[in-house]
Amino acid sequence: MAACSTLSPALVSTVPDSVAHGSPLTVSGTVLAFDFGLQRIGVAVGEWLLGTGRALETIAAPDNDTRFTAIARLIKEWQPGTLVVGLPLALDGSEHDMTARARRFANQLSGRFRLPVAFADERFSSVEAEESLRGRGLDWKKKKPLLDAQAARVILEGYFENPSPPIKSTTHQGEDQ
Repeated sequence: MAACSTLSPALVSTVPDSVAHGSPLTVSGTVLAFDFGLQRIGVAVGEWLLGTGRALETIAAPDNDTRFTAIARLIKEWQPGTLVVGLPLALDGSEHDMTARARRFANQLSGRFRLPVAFADERFSSVEAEESLRGRGLDWKKKKPLLDAQAARVILEGYFENPSPPIKSTTHQGEDQ
């Protein structure tokens, strides 16, 4: 870990050297996280200083225009300094088809909203999210719409524990998935 004059002492110990030096990563303020899926996108919100997240909603829209309209509404409401996208990886850490789709989604977020977008490992996020919902006494039909937002919360809290530098966008505003 590195010391950096622009970071508060409490945060310096939680920010890796690669992020602390020269990165445009915002380490204060609000962060929105996304659990990207082909059918649904889970969304969570958190604050850097608290290091915790809260499930917000699940966007279940068939088309990109509706999805990005919902995301724009959330960005306007919460005014995040950083966006985080869960990066689906195989158990061995290798990438697969959904990894490429999540990377494209992250590039679209960066291009459309001009905010820093970072990745967080999302392995086991759905399992942990389901465990957190298990104690609520909900049947599967009531749990299912909550699961993706809870997974986004798990992803966000994992990101707070191990932040990564933002991606460099390779898309242009308005590009479709």
